[in-house]
Amino acid sequence: MKYLFVGLMRWLSRMPLKGIRVLGHGLGLLLWAFLSNRRHIVQTNLTLCFAEKSNREIEQLTRAHFVQFAQSLLDRSWLWHAPLQLLESRLKWVGTAAAFSQLDAYGTKIILAPHFVGLDAGGMALTLRANKPVAFIFVPQHNKVMDEWVTEGRQRTGNVKPYFRREGVKQIMSGLRQGEMLHLSPDMDFGPEESIFVPFMGVNAATVPSLPRFARLGRAQVLTLVTRMTPEGYEIEVGEAWSEFPSEDLKADTIRMNEVIEKSIRRSPSQYYWVHKRFKTRPEGEKSVYKNAVISR
Repeated sequence: MKYLFVGLMRWLSRMPLKGIRVLGHGLGLLLWAFLSNRRHIVQTNLTLCFAEKSNREIEQLTRAHFVQFAQSLLDRSWLWHAPLQLLESRLKWVGTAAAFSQLDAYGTKIILAPHFVGLDAGGMALTLRANKPVAFIFVPQHNKVMDEWVTEGRQRTGNVKPYFRREGVKQIMSGLRQGEMLHLSPDMDFGPEESIFVPFMGVNAATVPSLPRFARLGRAQVLTLVTRMTPEGYEIEVGEAWSEFPSEDLKADTIRMNEVIEKSIRRSPSQYYWVHKRFKTRPEGEKSVYKNAVISR
């Protein structure tokens, strides 16, 4: 099964990008039409996070998200199997001169990379640019075949130092203290353990405050890396190093992180990873937001 799937992705990697995106568009519409459970999750997330939008706008965003989600899945064909020169032509860096100077300078850094559909493209671009291995925290996929494919793909440049979430944080902290660059995506619901509730797009969300903790203990600069899908490939935007971070207030720092992510989401609302149950963990006494019908407006 693995070899059949990988063979298909290798074949797709030879297609023009426009053709891959057309296939992704069709696949996305099929997923939108038939995956009713995931469609419900996406609609619920969008309804909670964009209270100002109408039902029609939420439906349009939902459909667009499924299309871009599927396109990003098929894009992994060329990200993980095409020649590296092709990747470099499709991955465009944007940002200020100061941001690039801080990104390329030696020293301990944490790259905050929110979960947009182009997350893997941004991670690949970073490993192609970095002057030393980039540390990533890998979360295993539920499917063994997919897990092997994803793990191999993310490490294809060789400029990667993998950590696995099940192994804990001691190795990560050791690496930071030795000057590593850590690619970090803490903007998912990892359950109540070690999470705190802070606003995310106006909704209380269980959030792991790993960014300020790692930044403090590793004495690391924090930069934001946001990847957006474009007709030509992906645009990777690097922000300048955060000032006065972390502070003495862990909760305030975590709120600041979510506010930074929110600004990026509002620029490309359909490209954030809405298929994830971001609000699965609720404060004690609150009911699940996903068990009932989509919130009425």
